[in-house]
Amino acid sequence: MIRTASLAQKGHDLLERKRQILMMELVKHIDDAKDLQREMASVFADAYKALERANISMGIDVVEDIAMAVPEEEDFIIRLKSIMGVEIPEIDPVDASLKPSYSFYGTSGSLDIAYSAFRRVLELISRLAAVETSVYRLAVQIKKTHKRVNALEKVAIPFYKSSIAYIENVLEEGEREDIVRMKKAKENLEKKK
Repeated sequence: MIRTASLAQKGHDLLERKRQILMMELVKHIDDAKDLQREMASVFADAYKALERANISMGIDVVEDIAMAVPEEEDFIIRLKSIMGVEIPEIDPVDASLKPSYSFYGTSGSLDIAYSAFRRVLELISRLAAVETSVYRLAVQIKKTHKRVNALEKVAIPFYKSSIAYIENVLEEGEREDIVRMKKAKENLEKKK
């Protein structure tokens, strides 16, 4: 029972350290997410302004047709990194360089600027998705770890401590009774002599 209580206490200490490390990682990722969201708002505003200029100079229908010719991005490389057992995604940066898939004939520089701005948006979105996924996974794991710490702290450890105290009291009471019995037996032997 004492060994089990000791193991429960060690488990509690380990889980508490895990929770603290996960909290530090969570705070770091939340700060990164805030920075990325601020940057994203600025880049989105610039990209939509560039798109408006392209729509004005070339016409909405022409820009829309050209946009349909742009292939979907499929070159996302995602690796998972483990932090205290939590799988955190890491995405390789998306190449934001200009690789237009449309002809320069019949287009204007405003379309190239809009294309470049939206490539930058794509890069930021991929980074933000990785950071927000990390925040979510860390928060879920922190919640689970917190429940386990509380279960050990509020239920298991007090149960073991009270059980150990009860057993010690019972044993001490038995020892006292044995001492009294031995004294009585000694007194009875002395009386018989």
